Amino acid sequence: MKQLTLFGTGFLQVALVSAQTYMIARSVWIGVLIVGFGISLVWSVNVRKVAFGGWVDRIIYSSGAGVGALFGMLVAMWFAGNFGGR
Repeated sequence: MKQLTLFGTGFLQVALVSAQTYMIARSVWIGVLIVGFGISLVWSVNVRKVAFGGWVDRIIYSSGAGVGALFGMLVAMWFAGNFGGR
């Protein structure tokens, strides 16, 4: 369960960063504000989990972050109405 939680928090944080980057590039003001809040909130929880974990924990967290980056981009594209192309 701990490993799934680590993967999930890494996924969520980077998914939000990816989505926010997409929104910033397209000037989606309210999205940037809301997602920026979410990034900081998740980050405040993640710091303790990863900083005191071992290498396996860091790899699991980072794997979630990689998958989250792709997911965040896809969700942001969908919300912006640009899914399937620029």
